[in-house]
Amino acid sequence: MASRFSQIPSVVQMLLIANGGMFILELFSGGQLINSLALWPLGLPDVTMFGTSAPHFQVWQLVTYSFLHGGIMHLLLNMYALWLFGSRMEYWWGSKAFVIYYFVCVIGASLVQLYVTTQAVGEGGIHPTIGASGGVFGLLLAFGLTFPNERLVLIFPPMVLKAKWFVLIYGVIELWAGVTGTEAGVAHFAHLGGMLFGFLLLWYWRRNPPRYQ
Repeated sequence: MASRFSQIPSVVQMLLIANGGMFILELFSGGQLINSLALWPLGLPDVTMFGTSAPHFQVWQLVTYSFLHGGIMHLLLNMYALWLFGSRMEYWWGSKAFVIYYFVCVIGASLVQLYVTTQAVGEGGIHPTIGASGGVFGLLLAFGLTFPNERLVLIFPPMVLKAKWFVLIYGVIELWAGVTGTEAGVAHFAHLGGMLFGFLLLWYWRRNPPRYQ
């Protein structure tokens, strides 16, 4: 098992460990990590209950939200995708470029989601955003564009699909779900934001290839 884990590239390894460690801390924090590190909308009312101030947006939340998860399945699905697509992309780009790309997607996803959730505050919707999905969806896009004809074996529905079609279909589903409000509680616009900022960075790199490995 140790030898298999050592074959995972270094940054993906560290992200897997960090996300797993933060999830364990979440279980024992009594909600304190969610209050301080999840991505909260702007403009929340300043309320204090039982001596504890209501959570508010802080700039570090643009990154820290991505290390928190809402349950074991949420964590496992994101970490599986991070390992599956992230390992290939880190080997392809090198670790430095991978770090830059991943966190551009994470921050881009949070900016888009921050705008959407802030608009919802006036309608009575106050929800924090957590999860690595913004970075993961950015990696999914990069994988599909870099290895478009790679065949992916899907479990549900059971079928084999080329990566380029998988990315396109998934992106359309996320856009439809976000606009229509389907699957309430899922940060569809964060997913789309990760893909959008990932695409913009790939477009920039195509004209100005990164010189770091």
